[in-house]
Amino acid sequence: MAFNLKGRSLLTLKDYTPEEIHYLLELSHQVKRERRSGNITQRFLGRTLALLFEKRSTRTRCAFETAFGEEGGYPVFLSSSDIQLGAKETIEDTARVLGRMFDAIQFRGFKQEMVEALAEYSGVPVFNGLTDLYHPTQILADLMTVQEVFGRLKGTKIVFVGDGRNNVARSLLIGCSKMGADFTVISPKNLQPDSEVVALCSGYAGQSGSKIELDSDVAKGVKNADVIYTDVWVSMGEEEKSKERLDLLRPFQVDDKMMAATGKTDTIFMHCLPAVKGNEVTYEVIESPASKVWDEAENRKHTIKAVMLAMIG
Repeated sequence: MAFNLKGRSLLTLKDYTPEEIHYLLELSHQVKRERRSGNITQRFLGRTLALLFEKRSTRTRCAFETAFGEEGGYPVFLSSSDIQLGAKETIEDTARVLGRMFDAIQFRGFKQEMVEALAEYSGVPVFNGLTDLYHPTQILADLMTVQEVFGRLKGTKIVFVGDGRNNVARSLLIGCSKMGADFTVISPKNLQPDSEVVALCSGYAGQSGSKIELDSDVAKGVKNADVIYTDVWVSMGEEEKSKERLDLLRPFQVDDKMMAATGKTDTIFMHCLPAVKGNEVTYEVIESPASKVWDEAENRKHTIKAVMLAMIG
């Protein structure tokens, strides 16, 4: 079933129903098939996209630029050193100007309030490429990858190991609980997701039938996992906490022993990248046949193209 999402923004998956997320995933599979078949379309011909970046990126920037450019659109990269992002000019004024010149805006930066202000004042669709709170385009790619491997989301068990407070863990919690996938966070007690998002997602889980668990016991938490997922131990902007985080999270490194502890032979490994091999994951695991991180990275492009097709039109 198709949904009319034209004109909407993607700031967090909290704003989307399970049915709408399912539609975006179906569209993602479609555009991936088109790309693989060599079918060239120009659905963004004559359209423009502003790419605002406070934080550096490989996958997000490349995914947005290639997805938009392949469809005949013109993406314009703008870093915080190129324009006034809430400095000399207010974010509201920047939003108004960009909304007059572009068909859509992508923002990757620190504060969620920034992307929300862009959406409120620009009058065009705004896509959250990452903030400190949420990373919705990453989670769409993750869900798509799980579908490709297992053929479903509902009933799969996805386990996130590491810093459970970060934007990826929080967004996975939202996405999995909405789509019926069981989700477990394994982390030190002081790095578990905040109670507010857990309470919210418990409500989603009650509707979808998924199960949410928080644990600090690795062996217990990973049992029967279909997916072991991790992220860097030190997020951008928290570099001063590096030693503290490394000491705290060392017991939560994904290694061969952890993968075997699932008790399943088909458990896959996922990581949003970039990865620090030897910290959150060993070289052996990320380079193993169980690793789906490269498919996951490619799917950033297909899901982002699907989002833009649905919301720009």
